[in-house]
Amino acid sequence: MTQYTLADRARAFAARLYREDVNMHGFMLSVDGVEAVRGVYAPFRLDRPHRMYSVSKTMTAIAIGMLAEDGKLSLDDAIARYFEDWMPENPSPWLSALTIRDMLRMATCYPNATYREGVDECWARTFFTAAPTHAPGTVFHYDTSCSQVLAELVARLSGAQVMDFLNARLFAPLGLTGERYWLKDPSGCCQGGTGLCMSLEELHAVTQCLMDGGRGVVPGWFTGQMGKKHIDTLHRLNPEERLGYGWQCWRTRAGWSMYGLGGQLAVVCPEKRALLTTIADTGLDGYGVQRIYDAFFEEIYPHIGEKPVEPVTLALQNRPLDNDAAFAVARAGEYRFPEGNALGLRRLSLSDGFLRYENARGSIELPFMPGADIEAPYPGWPGVPAIVKSGWAAPGLLRLRVHAAGDAPCGFDMLLCFTADGVTVQARRSYDPLTADYDGVTASV
Repeated sequence: MTQYTLADRARAFAARLYREDVNMHGFMLSVDGVEAVRGVYAPFRLDRPHRMYSVSKTMTAIAIGMLAEDGKLSLDDAIARYFEDWMPENPSPWLSALTIRDMLRMATCYPNATYREGVDECWARTFFTAAPTHAPGTVFHYDTSCSQVLAELVARLSGAQVMDFLNARLFAPLGLTGERYWLKDPSGCCQGGTGLCMSLEELHAVTQCLMDGGRGVVPGWFTGQMGKKHIDTLHRLNPEERLGYGWQCWRTRAGWSMYGLGGQLAVVCPEKRALLTTIADTGLDGYGVQRIYDAFFEEIYPHIGEKPVEPVTLALQNRPLDNDAAFAVARAGEYRFPEGNALGLRRLSLSDGFLRYENARGSIELPFMPGADIEAPYPGWPGVPAIVKSGWAAPGLLRLRVHAAGDAPCGFDMLLCFTADGVTVQARRSYDPLTADYDGVTASV
């Protein structure tokens, strides 16, 4: 029977994700606390801040555990006790009964987040003015607003924003000195459920600390309980998300994970003392995160422990878009579009490796190189870096996929069908304000 090194299995993991067109930014793998493999996808670096999205929830939960250890709160306290100034005049008994423990396990009295990004100034305050729909502690609903309230609670009880609190109580004691920051809501509170930007290396180090029982930095009772199943999640769409939820983290087939939108993962496997962390942007693929889980559990996990760890760094790349030069149109346009179209397009032309168009963000010149990935500013947002993929998929059919690579990994996928009569443009997007102009279809006139 052939024996493979862990590096071999990591290469198989990366090759599978390449075949399945999963847009990875990087990964790290450790066994028994020893780093085995790191995979680096240029231009991303594992030591630079990356938006972690809902990994932020787990970090906020760690701060809550520390405050409980300090005696500042009990997990069985009603959250209303700490926000009497925000409670309505005649509060719902369901809101009054909601505990911090229920909030940690996403068993609130709401069906979804209560705040509206871009509308509400204080996201946490909306939690106390919305209309509850059911008793807390009964069913799981993914509710980012409860994580926002927990971040506000950290600020109220400690006198510091959750970023500053964790810098002092978590990152500094672990000797982590890299750049990190936490995006805030309009009121100035850290976005407790989504805004943390930190490096993959530091995410890996923090998660290893949790696997080690907290090392006296994070309370041991908290690390022992956070990854257990505290509520069922049977209605979730992807298989890995149906295995239950802990305290602001998810159960998996072999342990638990921190899980942020788009493939920000810290996958903890206690039985084999293994840890996989990833950064990615799978927002255009609704099954993308599940692909990462499946590739890990099928390509790497069964082989952990077969051979000694041999540390290796893999220089990797994502799959380019398919391209056939015979389908290319050298130049086309200038096309104009009807007023009020779904994409807000006004005019468009194609020539010399540039797509030039005008939309709500102004006049845009987007460079592309069919069959290759190139770095360029995100269209309409000059300060945001991006990666542009392109390819001629059929006669006269150009596909462009643009991934933002700044604070908010997101993107859009655009098809341009050039015919003798004009051009039809179709686009879809992953959610973010940066992608607001790229959802729908329109045709030139």
